[in-house]
Amino acid sequence: MQYRVIGEPMPVVECQLQSGEGMITQRGSMVWMSPNMQMSTGAGGLGKAFGRMFSGETIFQNTYTAQGGPGMIAFASCVPGSIRAVEISPDRPVVIQKSAFLASEQGVELSVFFQKKASAGFFAGEGFIMQKLSGRGIAFVEIDGHAVEYDLAPGQSIVVDTGNLAMCDVTCSIDVQTVKGVKNVLFGGEGLFNTIVTGPGKVVLQTMPITSLAAALGPFVSSGS
Repeated sequence: MQYRVIGEPMPVVECQLQSGEGMITQRGSMVWMSPNMQMSTGAGGLGKAFGRMFSGETIFQNTYTAQGGPGMIAFASCVPGSIRAVEISPDRPVVIQKSAFLASEQGVELSVFFQKKASAGFFAGEGFIMQKLSGRGIAFVEIDGHAVEYDLAPGQSIVVDTGNLAMCDVTCSIDVQTVKGVKNVLFGGEGLFNTIVTGPGKVVLQTMPITSLAAALGPFVSSGS
């Protein structure tokens, strides 16, 4: 499979497949394809299906396979930002935010990922219920806004505002801390909690979570329209 990402900040990934190769996607992210791409829909097992639903995805997966020769298929991001290609292998699974999965090769498996600390889930926004990409192959992940990467050493931490954590290695741990000071909480405009990501591992942050984009556009959207 060959691919190219074009069109940022409204990106699309165009995939060139050999005959018999297939791509998996969770929702209606396919935007165009060659006529010989055959679509099939399935759940992939009851346990996996409900796990995907619990992690913010749909129960069913769409598989597009090139039939009778090479094929082409393209998948588009649903918000302004970027599409990141991630190489998944058995020794390097990756954890991503809910609804960040765009598409992947058939060897990649999407499942629910639970943080070890329950507090991270109740207060860190994306912390408790995230998605895990495992198996082998290339996966395409949606990033809201621009992606910024950090390589954290063992024990090194970074403080992240809620929703800005896009992706990290499974070797990282996620926790939350309360913003200190009553005035800071009430008037600082940063919320009550911050997310703490601790290494070792790579962390990918996003500059404009979809929730922040919606909040910024809210005052300009007429409620009567």
